[in-house]
Amino acid sequence: MSHTPPSAGKLGLGAVGVALTVSDAYLDEAAEVEGLGYSALWLPGGQLDQLGRLADLIQATRAVRVAPAIISPDVYPAEKVIDFYARQDAAAPGRLLVGLGGPQRPRSVQPLNEYLDRLDQAGQPVPTQRRLVAALGPRKLELARDRSAGAIVVLVTPDYVGTARQVLGPQATLVVDQMLVADADSTTARETARQPLRFLSGLPGYRASFARMGFTQDEVTSIADRLVDDLVIWGNDETITARVRQQLKAGADHVMLHALSDGSQPGPVEVARSLASSLTGRPS
Repeated sequence: MSHTPPSAGKLGLGAVGVALTVSDAYLDEAAEVEGLGYSALWLPGGQLDQLGRLADLIQATRAVRVAPAIISPDVYPAEKVIDFYARQDAAAPGRLLVGLGGPQRPRSVQPLNEYLDRLDQAGQPVPTQRRLVAALGPRKLELARDRSAGAIVVLVTPDYVGTARQVLGPQATLVVDQMLVADADSTTARETARQPLRFLSGLPGYRASFARMGFTQDEVTSIADRLVDDLVIWGNDETITARVRQQLKAGADHVMLHALSDGSQPGPVEVARSLASSLTGRPS
């Protein structure tokens, strides 16, 4: 049986993980990423068309933590998540973490609380210390602190990470889903970064989050360069590595490398290879 090394930090996540894109080769890529020294693999919510994807990742690797970012309660009923977690934890104890997130709509905290109640009250509960909650604002951060092992935040500045750490306190785990574009050309990199921002900036929860970080309504509506540059890392390996380290210094326990690509720019595995020597200490 593989054991997590002492350096793996909170929840065994280690300092840096990689978000994968589902493809014909993603299970082979998962094994390669683990071999590069990364200690966690993530599937973004848009890639999670079935929970079985997470089981496949566990089976394709040896010791890394595997987690969704995120499971939506609107898509997967609590009973299905309870059963899935129980089966995976029996087969590979401690390797699956459950990342959860409420829908982006007003008054979403109460439905998420009720969902967590069901996870707690099951015959085989999903343990509090094996789940994380996606959190954009202070109420969700408090919920993550009180009812899970910690929070997953996305599209946030280092200053916001520091604020989130203050809300969570020192014991909770803080994961930053860090979108990035491995491209030093400002025009093409920013255009790729704007793809998810165009959609997410239209959601009230994200608009409120951007406003809390000091972006004006005009900057959010136009997806201004400052918004792009502050929330999505783009550039060469040195630039990306420096920002990752900045997020960790600001209070993150774990940074997820979430590579965006227009098809010609490096994808998740290429980015993982290129950054391995600086972020995991292993040569790529």
